[in-house]
Amino acid sequence: KTGQMPRLSKVNLFTLLSLWMELFPSAEQQKKSQVKCLDKEKKLPLRMDLLKNCQLLFKVKKSGLVVVKNMKIIGLHCSSTDLHAGQIALIKHGSRLKNCDLYFSRKPCSTCLKMVVNAGVNRISYWPADPEISLQNEVSNPTSTEDAKLDAKAVERLKSNSRARVCPLMCYMVQFIEETSTKFDFIQKIAKSQPDCNTDFYTACRQERIKEYESLFLISNEEMHKQILMTIGLENLCENPYFSNLRQNMKDLVSVLASVAASVPVFGRYGFYRSGSQGTSEADDQCLPQDVARHCMIQARLLAYRTEDHKTGVGAIIWAEEKSRGCDGTGAMYFVGCGYNAFPVGSEYADFPHMDDKQKDREIRKFRYIIHAEQNALTFRCREIKPDERSMIFVTKCPCDECVPLIKGAGIKQIYAGDVDAGKKKADISYMKFGELEGVSKFTWQLSPLHTNALEFHDPTARENGVQKTKSLDDQQHQSKKLCLGHY
Repeated sequence: KTGQMPRLSKVNLFTLLSLWMELFPSAEQQKKSQVKCLDKEKKLPLRMDLLKNCQLLFKVKKSGLVVVKNMKIIGLHCSSTDLHAGQIALIKHGSRLKNCDLYFSRKPCSTCLKMVVNAGVNRISYWPADPEISLQNEVSNPTSTEDAKLDAKAVERLKSNSRARVCPLMCYMVQFIEETSTKFDFIQKIAKSQPDCNTDFYTACRQERIKEYESLFLISNEEMHKQILMTIGLENLCENPYFSNLRQNMKDLVSVLASVAASVPVFGRYGFYRSGSQGTSEADDQCLPQDVARHCMIQARLLAYRTEDHKTGVGAIIWAEEKSRGCDGTGAMYFVGCGYNAFPVGSEYADFPHMDDKQKDREIRKFRYIIHAEQNALTFRCREIKPDERSMIFVTKCPCDECVPLIKGAGIKQIYAGDVDAGKKKADISYMKFGELEGVSKFTWQLSPLHTNALEFHDPTARENGVQKTKSLDDQQHQSKKLCLGHY
């Protein structure tokens, strides 16, 4: 295949990341769901103060936020139980928000907007569906309290430089992302354990995600969507063809998010587990909760679609964990930096070779010119990597021999990655150092070692040359039942 492959625009990348940050797994939500289950079982008497809090929670919707400066991401945030995403950005960045662009997953409320406008932000972009102070209840029940409408009016007065941003995707982008997600290493690793190496489980998971995200990020009723757009000052988008184009563009972006999220699926016993002896401390050997690790890897997967490499898009993202739990919806975790594989900043498309190792003339191959995703994440980080904190990098591909020493030298404590290429030596690039790396905890996408050990204990022939053998149809059906359990 020749020519440039489709890329996500930066605006669409920031938009998708803001939607995805809204889905960051919340420890508070998990605790609350457990408490609710216990209360149901015990049939405790209904408390009016709790009911009032629940009503408030339903009214204020969780939102995700991407903070961008000079077209580089400097913050990824989401609402917590106490604070909205805009308030968190103000606490975390303060006056550094000046001249930043903010991408919200919902139109922010007046409380957030007045503070970020006061901080001197350059532009506020938001997803044009139900805002942070939900209007869906207002539209369907006009006799209900007018608070949400009053807030929407206040936001209109404050809006200054805020706008709805939904840019159309490049031609074939939805199809391209679905196809490449099916071929992604994590999906292929699971497929090898399925009868006939099929990827039907991916298709089923993607459909589940589309259904879930459409109900969350889209408004199915066209009239209700129009009324909400008019209430939040977007009446110019209510006429066709603008309205139908807007809805199609929103639907396409949700499909893209679902395709990418399904490529790191909740499936059977697959997840990120320690690989090999590490020579690391007990704290650094502690894996993140699987849903958090999966969420961060999907962030890296989204970044990979900005690649300038024709053959393989790679994304990398660095997070770190503070000693105490912060005010952010991400808990103790905070964003450090991110990147994707690309040619040096400022270069034009034709400045450097784009050929891979199939090109016999080694001088016109890309390998000596392309900057790897991990290298860009380290170069353009917005926070320092602190030696006394647990820092982690999520990479969509096994780090190569060029990047492994950089990751270790930077003081990163954990690597989450695929290991399909580990131990391989290719024409211009090798992956020998990853397996030998010590002093950094490695968590690779694999079948849970506990599950693998149990299989081997009951059936020593369950592995051939260290590779899991194909499961029976009964096992496959049992695993399919588990397919769409979990948040993603």
